[in-house]
Formats: sequence, structure tokens, C-alpha cells
Amino acid sequence: MSAAGIRAGEELNVQAVTTWLQAQGVSLMGNPVVTQFQGGASNWTYRLKYENADLVLRRPPAGTKAKGAHDMGREFRIQNMLKPVYPTVPTLVAYCNNPEVLGCEFYVMEHVNGLIPRKHLPKGMKLTPDETRALCLACWDKLIELHQVDVKASGLDVLHKGDGYTRRQVEGWSQRYEKAKTWNVSGFKAVRQWLHLNCPDDVKACMIHNDWRLDNLIFSPEQPTQVVGVLDWELSTVGDPLMDLGSALAYWVEAGDGFLMRLLQRQPSSLPGMLTRREIVDHYLQKTGLRTPNWTFYEVFGLFRLAVIAQQIYYRYHHKQTRNPAFKNFWILVNYLDWRCKRLIARAAKSPGQ
Repeated sequence: MSAAGIRAGEELNVQAVTTWLQAQGVSLMGNPVVTQFQGGASNWTYRLKYENADLVLRRPPAGTKAKGAHDMGREFRIQNMLKPVYPTVPTLVAYCNNPEVLGCEFYVMEHVNGLIPRKHLPKGMKLTPDETRALCLACWDKLIELHQVDVKASGLDVLHKGDGYTRRQVEGWSQRYEKAKTWNVSGFKAVRQWLHLNCPDDVKACMIHNDWRLDNLIFSPEQPTQVVGVLDWELSTVGDPLMDLGSALAYWVEAGDGFLMRLLQRQPSSLPGMLTRREIVDHYLQKTGLRTPNWTFYEVFGLFRLAVIAQQIYYRYHHKQTRNPAFKNFWILVNYLDWRCKRLIARAAKSPGQ
């Protein structure tokens, strides 16, 4: 798990954290080496390596946030309930809702040693096409495993808000987009109307991750096709598994995608041996026994949802709530995703049932 220097304006009060952890009964030795993880574009995540403990702290970003977003307490509680039935969840240490410590809520978990594929494979991680395929299948089989967790036995059914998850998501993400819209991005009106008119019933209710990507998975250094950790449970809930799959594939850039799509790449999904989006869908449906007459809906929804997430992040940059230069051109990404959604909708109109 790699980390790098701390970004300007995102410094961590290490002494306050150490004092608080010790008050929670956590035994710590020495002053920690503190680094900040660079992979995420939402929550701020830090590694604190003490002489006797290797910990990770997650906290929300500074600035205005969407209602219900960056809920550290919820993320902490979900992982605690999920850990006994889905062991690849990291081990939690403590949660803090006292603003006097860092000015925000946060939680601490144990660091999971391993390799995280980001835009490229980690340094020293060399795979043949067959090994790359095995890593890819391990990624999606781990998602299938999550979707098969018994939510009632684990108590996670408290997250279920009843039937209609799919429609609630379409309406909710549409509202979020309206609130985060800036002058330089599309209104997504045609796409949002199409999603509303073509919204299917839920195929079932299960535990979903809602941010499934290779860079949220940790692979074993000794067996790099084995998943040993799953990170970033902020958006997880009980909902429709095909919505989870569609959202995950919005990030999946494959060999043969156009130039603009390749600019979005944040994971090594186009390497020789990686499955295509269509192959992943076929693999998922074959292993789960689920069926859908209109996969395009889930694909378009996933891209629209990604556009909303990007726009919410860009909104913070636009209004100078963050200085991270990585967010400067997110508005271009948002407009591209609108074009791509419309292209998929047009293609589906010519070939219904795809």
C-alpha cells in the first residue's frame, strides 16, 4: 500500500490524533511517520506508522459537503458489521466524533499490507496475460462474494430502505447533480429523463460496495492474484447488485477505448489479459444466475453517477474549497460523460434489449 507526501492545506495534527488514540486504550510507541495516500479524490486518508503499530486514518475533506456524504461513523459501523462475514474488510481500531480533536469526525483502522493497482500495476508487480486475467477474475469474484453476504444474519439489513432502490438512485443522483452544477457543464437533461423512463425494478437486495475499483482492492504481495483487503466503504449499502456492477464498470477502461475514455483511466484495466466490460457482465451474470433485458440502463446509470461524483468534486475546486490541482479539469470529464451516455442511449434505440 503506497503513500506519498502530504498535500498543502491537508496537514494532519498528529499529536492530537496520538493523544486521542491513547485515551481510547491504544498502546503506541514513538512518533509516527505520517504519509498521505494519493489515490482518492474524496476523503483524506493518512498512514501513521508507529514503532509498534501501523495505522490508517480516514477523515472527510474540508469545505461544504453534500448531505449524507463523508459519513465516517456510518462507514465505520458498516465495516464492523461486515468484518465477521466478509474478512477482507480491514480491522477497525476506533471512531471519533469529537470535533475538538481534528475539527471533524474520523476513524482509524489497521494498515493492510499489500499491493494496490492504480493507473499502472505497482512497482515490481509483473504479471503475464494469464496472471492478469486471474487478477481480474479475482476482483470481480470478490464483488460477487460481497453480493452473496447474508445481510439478515449479519444485521446489515438495517441498511435496506425497501423496494425501489434503483429508482431512488436515479432520482437521488439527479438531485445531487442539480445542486453541484456549475455554469460550464451540461445539464444532463436528456440522460436523466431517459434513466427515469427506463428504470427497471430491483433484481434483488444485497450488500453492495458502490465504489468497486481495482484501486480500492489490496492484493497479496506473495500471491498477487489474491484479494486480501477491500477499502473505501463510504457509499456501501443494501441495494441492487446490477446497479453496483454498472457503477463499477463506469471506471473500467478497456483496450480499444477511444482517446478521451483513456484519459479517465485510474486502474490498469486495459492490460493484456484483462476482461472487457462485456466479458465482465457475462461472467457476473453466469456466476450469479441473474438476468437483465436492458443492460444499457445500468451502463448509462453508472456513467451518469460517475459524472455526478466528478462534478461534486469539481464544485469544491470551483468554489475554492480545495486547492488540489488534480480537480481543475474535472468539468471536461463531466461533459465527456454526458456525450458518452447519449451515445449509448442512441445505440440502444437501434438495438433494443442490449
